[in-house]
Amino acid sequence: MSGPSIESNEPARGALAAITRPLAVAGGFVLVVVSAVVTVNVVLRWLFTSAVPGDIELVQIGTALAVFSFLPLCQSRRGNIMVDTFTTWLSPAAQRGLDALWDIVYALMAAIIAWRLGIGAYDTIRSNTVSMMLGLPTGWAIAACAAMAALLALVAVATAVRLMRSSR
Repeated sequence: MSGPSIESNEPARGALAAITRPLAVAGGFVLVVVSAVVTVNVVLRWLFTSAVPGDIELVQIGTALAVFSFLPLCQSRRGNIMVDTFTTWLSPAAQRGLDALWDIVYALMAAIIAWRLGIGAYDTIRSNTVSMMLGLPTGWAIAACAAMAALLALVAVATAVRLMRSSR
């Protein structure tokens, strides 16, 4: 059999891999910063009964950015949860074909999410919507999440193509 194995969790190589890995690392750094904000906030509340201003906003925005940054790499490694209880009797080629079909469905859902986030980002930026406590412009974070959802859609298509090629 040629091509990658269905069991492989090796990420795709090439342009998409060159984007997904650094993006996930950046998301990890964002998550470390979010964790530091939460830790500082807890310590301040415990010691001084004060808090980090806008901590909830920072955690919400940072967590959203981090989650969307991890999804493309997870998909490229085929790291999402799969339940194959009802398909174990199929041939490996049929299993790969079925997995490729679900990757296409996932790509369509990610594209819809990207589209709707893009519209939300446009409206939020156009109306100068800001967060309640810190006055942070929220549209740019929404736009970044839209871009990462679009990347996820591309990666899901790439994994579907990779699976279909390996089933030949």
